Order: sequence, then C-alpha cells, then structure tokens
Amino acid sequence: MKFFDMPDIHDGERLDAFYKKLLDQVPDLIFKMIWTGRDNYAIVYASETVNEMYEMTVEEFKYNTHKFFTDRVVPSDIKDFVKTVKKSGRTMSKWDHEFRVQLPEKGLKWMRVTANPERSPDGVVSFYGRVTDITTRKEQENKMAHSEQRFKYALKAASEGLWDWDMVTNVVYMSPQLMKIIGKEEKEAYYPNTFWLSRIHPEDINMYQSLKGAYLDEASGSFEHIYRIMTDQGKYRWVLSRGKAILENKKPVRAIGTLKDITQLKEKEMELGNTIDIIGSQNNRLSNFAHIVSHNLRSHASNLKMLLDVFKTADNEEREELLTHLEGISDGLSITIGHLKELVEIQNEIKIVREDLNLRHYLKHILTILHNEIIKHGITIEINIPLDVTVNYNPAYLESILLNFTTNAIKYSSPERSPMLSYDFEIVDGKKVLSVSDNGLGIDLKRHKNSLFGMYKTFHKNQNSRGIGLFITKNQVEAMGGRIEVFSEMNKGTTFKIYFDEES
Repeated sequence: MKFFDMPDIHDGERLDAFYKKLLDQVPDLIFKMIWTGRDNYAIVYASETVNEMYEMTVEEFKYNTHKFFTDRVVPSDIKDFVKTVKKSGRTMSKWDHEFRVQLPEKGLKWMRVTANPERSPDGVVSFYGRVTDITTRKEQENKMAHSEQRFKYALKAASEGLWDWDMVTNVVYMSPQLMKIIGKEEKEAYYPNTFWLSRIHPEDINMYQSLKGAYLDEASGSFEHIYRIMTDQGKYRWVLSRGKAILENKKPVRAIGTLKDITQLKEKEMELGNTIDIIGSQNNRLSNFAHIVSHNLRSHASNLKMLLDVFKTADNEEREELLTHLEGISDGLSITIGHLKELVEIQNEIKIVREDLNLRHYLKHILTILHNEIIKHGITIEINIPLDVTVNYNPAYLESILLNFTTNAIKYSSPERSPMLSYDFEIVDGKKVLSVSDNGLGIDLKRHKNSLFGMYKTFHKNQNSRGIGLFITKNQVEAMGGRIEVFSEMNKGTTFKIYFDEES
C-alpha cells in the first residue's frame, strides 16, 4: 500500500461522526455521565457497545437509566455502586468499581467501570469513562481462589504444613499449619533458614544436612526425609519433609515443599518394633523350653522307663538298689519341673509388686541363712552399702538374686587362697548399682560370654552345679527392668553388677 501527500482535500465527514465511528469500534463501553447532586444522574453519551455489554439500546441506556439499575445490576451490588460514584464525585478521585449484571440472554456477568470526574463552574460533575467486561478474569480468579482454598483444606486435613525456601535470601515462608506443628500460633510467618536448622534434633541434623546437600547437588526429582523437630513447648515431634528445588541456569534458587507431623505414626512404628522384639524374645524363651522338654524331661522319662523294665525282672536285693536309683530320678525330675514352674511364673507375671526395700537389711538376711556355709568355707565378708539405701523392688526377687550370687561365690571359691566376698553400692548415671565381687575361680568370658546366662550352662566341674541359677537371676533382674554386667578373670575372681531400674 502506498501513501502520498494530498494538497488540500476534504472528504466531507464531520469530526463528531468520525469520533463516533472510532468509539463504536472499541470493545469497551465508552460513556459520559453527569451528576448534578443527590441522586440526579444522566447519561449524555454511550457507545454502541452498550448493546453487547448490557443488552440495551443506546436510547434505553441514555433515557431509561432506571431500567439499568432495576433490570440489569444485581440488587445486592446497587448500594456499593451508588456509594462509590458519589464518593468519586465528592472527592474528585477516580471512580474504579467492580459490579455484577444479570443479562436476559448472557446471564450473570462481571463489569468494571473506571471514570475520571470533572467539576464545571456551576457544580455539575461529569464522568468520562469506560465499562469493561471482566467476567473471564473473575472466573479465573474464583477458580484460583477455590483451588487455593481446597489446597489449604487438604493440607490442614492431612496435618501438613507448607514451606517455601528462598535460597538467595535464605528466608523460609512457613504456612499456618506448619507453625501449628511446631507449637506456635497458627498464622503464616517468615524466618531465616537457621531458625529451622536450630530446632532439628542433634541426632538427626547431620543426616538431614547430608541428604539435603546430596539432593541439591543433583537437584533432580524430589527430596524426602524423616527427622525430629523441637516445638515451642520443648518437645520433639517426628516430621516427614518433602520438597522440590526450582532451578535457574541449572542452579537451585528456591525450594518448595510440605511438612507432615507423623509423630503418632512413628510412635506406633516403634511400638510395633518393641512388640516384634518381645515376640522374638518370647520365641527364644520358647525355644529354650522346647530344649528342656525334649532333652531333660525325655532323659528322666527314658531312665525311669529303663529302670522300671529292669525292676520287673530283678530279685529282692536288686530291687532295693533300683529303688534308690528311682528315687534319685524322681528327685531330679521334681527339681527340673520346679525350675520350669519358677521360670514360667517370672515370665508370665504381667505386673510385679514393688516395695521400697532396705538393701543392707535384705543382704544381712541372706548372710544369716548362709551362715553355716560361710563359716565352713572361711569366707571373709565385706559390706560397703550405706545403712539407708533402699531399692524399689519385688521382695521375693531381691532375696532370690542376692541368694544366687552369694551361693555362687561360695560354691566357686578358690582352694588356693582365703575366699573373700564384697558387696559395694554406687550410683551410675542416676541408676543404683550393687556389685557382688569374689576372688574365686573366675569365668573364661572369651569362651563363655555368649552362653553365660543360658539355661543349664555350667563353667566348672562342680558336682552341685545345675546351670539354672544365673539364668533365673537374669530373668528376675530383667523382669524388674534392670540389667546385669559381669567382669571376670580366670583364677582371680568375678564381679557381677546389678543395675536397678526404679522407673519401670
């Protein structure tokens, strides 16, 4: 297309007609409105777009303004519409207002009116402005608002908080739900990243930093980690943190993610783990019982049957001797059954009665019972227990434990030196500890450490050794929530340390 200069040519079109044609091409409604005060308004100009915008003719819009309010503007929006236009006219500030109209064919639409007021010398205010259809934008805003609301509700229902870490400023946005997890007021906040790091459990921080660093180096996929975080109340909560990094020029500059409180789930998991441990322990004990039943009781039964078969054909003199053997087998069987019964009682007793017992008093009681044995073996006794020391324990268990360790020390005293036995009390890491030490034969711990407290395990060729004492003692101590440590050296002696747990 070629343009060229025209010397002085007029096409005869009037300027107002030219402007009207231009304004009618604009998609927005162009208007001029005058306000003479109170509720006196008049539309003096409206572009043809009013046909599309309000489904009214220009004449209807100009000369029947009442119809616009009664038949088009949503009733609940009329009050604010009038209020804002009056305020604009009084203050000579820009009129900018959003409202709704209900059209006969197109239905509900959102409109935005913007206009600049001008006051003439006679006090009349003229508004020059435009009306824009903003329905599409409003629908998108509503969808976005509903989506954000659903997201917030979903996070709240799932007990999840939202975090947004700006790596450039090192500031983290924390949502209201996240703030609630750490025991703060439920409202959004911004904190430096160091604030969060300072709250991670000391045992978890190194792993957290290591995993986070490895993820940011790759910056692919998503990050996920479970750790403990301290609340404002000074307690730790287990949380699951998930996030994803945002890259610029292949470098992470921001990370966004969620934080879920999984404390209850973690506690259930640990509870399940403890239950599995208990089941494993019970299985081991059951295996021990199976060994006893299949070996020891079967041995008694076999011997008994064999002697009875011989007894049937024996003469009177032989029968007297066989009766002695039968009596021995019967006694052995009775002892074995007694041990099993005692062990069952220890392991099946759910709530064991506890009392505050004077430790020195109970030890004196045991030494009185064993007085003859102590004198017979010439044992020197040394007691280093304060007179007022008490332990919260079951009386029968405490007596049994002291009796077993003392009789063992007597039984395995060394013939090469004067036997000595000492009882010492101390507090280790807040736990009461009793040490029973002797200078007897000792135990080869390198050889027997793993089987030291096993059922029917003996470590010296002593004819009175049955291998049941240490096994039952260990079960009694553990039933009370405590533990036993042993230190021993061959031909020098042994020390057993009993740790009392008074919190069980």
